[in-house]
This record gives sequence, structure tokens and C-alpha cells, in this order.
Amino acid sequence: MSFFAPPTRIETTAWTRLPDEFRRLVPSAWATWNRGGNPVDSFLEGPCFDEDGNLLVTDIPFGRIFRISPEGEWELVVQYDGWPNGLKRSPEGHYVITDYRHGLLQLDADTGSITPLLESARSEGFKGVNDLAFGSDGSIFFTDQGQTGLHDPTGRVYRLRPDGRLDKLIDTVPSPNGIVVAPDLSYVLVAVTRANQVWRLPLHKDGSVTKAGIFSHLHGGTSGPDGMALDEKGRLYVAHAGFGTVWRLSARAEPELRIASCAGWNTTNLALKDGEAFITESETGTILRVTLP
Repeated sequence: MSFFAPPTRIETTAWTRLPDEFRRLVPSAWATWNRGGNPVDSFLEGPCFDEDGNLLVTDIPFGRIFRISPEGEWELVVQYDGWPNGLKRSPEGHYVITDYRHGLLQLDADTGSITPLLESARSEGFKGVNDLAFGSDGSIFFTDQGQTGLHDPTGRVYRLRPDGRLDKLIDTVPSPNGIVVAPDLSYVLVAVTRANQVWRLPLHKDGSVTKAGIFSHLHGGTSGPDGMALDEKGRLYVAHAGFGTVWRLSARAEPELRIASCAGWNTTNLALKDGEAFITESETGTILRVTLP
């Protein structure tokens, strides 16, 4: 980002926070390997809206899905034996979870029931799936991050087609995380956390990817790009975990906005709705809100 003038900074507000009754500051296996062994009372991710304007979020270490009303009231939808990260609502109205331990799961948000959707790739277990996006044809694009990074650049990106065919788009990514898909299915953008980059994967109709490249470099820091979202003008919003920021980049990757956290530094993901962004800040268990210019 050093090639450009500093982007305009706008401030967020704290819309709502995880109630104390749901906080559990206890050791967990997830925190052992993903938070340096430090216990956490929650780790919010995967924000997405339902048809009634409620915001659903995941809580990774304790296997929980919450529903937050437009007034900011929290309700536990389900708790199960898993580590849910990404969560998206399909055009048909069902929800898909990327679960680090169990692969792709399907959620009925009315009943709280969870069923397997894709537990392995051709009988091979996943490293640890992270986030997902729906394509306009109903395909599910998802990242398989696990513990990959610059020491082990073998993270993968998959496409699960509506007919059940599974395409491996790339398998050389050092920590693939958030993902978005172009409306015309011409490309995928992937947040590559440990390289502090966003990669662009051109898509071909035969399911292959060629000429994968870097869409944007972030400056660095203790973590890197996490969840992402595309708006109707093709602008990319990138949650920069560890830096308390969501960047807005133009369709040509020029930085336009720095959306600054008013709470902690761990801005992990976001959802866009009616000209606003709702951001999960996982250090404090807070949902941030901002009106976008």
C-alpha cells in the first residue's frame, strides 16, 4: 500500500457485544494451537444475515452459532462438537458452515440441526477448512487452511459444484482464508493471511485455474487478511486481523478506505447490508458497525 496516498479513515461504533452469560474463559484445544495457548472466552467469525435482518455469527472454539436481532439481542442457535468458522446463506435459504474439524456442514437455523455436506476430498481429510463463498451458479468455493503458512505453502482452494463435482483450484497457498467470487464466475479472490496478500485466481469453464497472481499486498503485521466481502461495484473489503482495520480496495486494488476498529485489534470478518458494514472483532467479542460512504 506504500505506492498510494493514505486512504480515508472512518471510525466504527460498537453495535453489540457477546453477553457475559455466553463467555467461557477456559482452555480449549483450538486456542492451544491458534491463540498461542492462551484461553479465550470466544472467537467470533462468519457473519451473515438471514432473510429477517438477523445477523448470524460463529464462535469457533466452543462450537456455537449465535443469532443477533436487529436490536442487538443475542440468541444461541446451536452448540455442537466442532469448530465452525465460515458461515454463509445460500440463495435457496440454507446455511453452510466451514468447520475446521468436520469439513462442510449444513445448518437448519430454525431447528439448530447440523448435517454433514462434505467431510473429505476423494476420501482424503481436509487440513482445516476456513471460509466459503457461493458462486452465482450455486457452486461453493471454500478455503482449506489448516496450519499452513510460509513454512508450509500447501493450503488449498476448492470448488464444490451443484452436481457434486469437486475441483481443486490451487494447492500452493500459504494460509488461504477469506474468499469471494466474481458475479460472472470469472475469478476468485483469496485472502492469504501469512503472506499478507490477496491472490486473484482466474477461473476457466473446465474448472481449472491458470495465471494465479497477487491482487494486493498488505503492509504486514502480527496476522494478515482474514474475511472479505465484495460490494455491488466490485470493491473489495478486507478484514485485516491483528491490525484492527477493514480496508476497502477498488476493483483495481487501489486502497480507498481504512475502516478502523473502536474496540480490539482482531477484525476477522464482515458482512455488508444496506450501505453498512458489520464487523466481527474477536479480541473483545464485539460486533462493530459503520455506515459506508
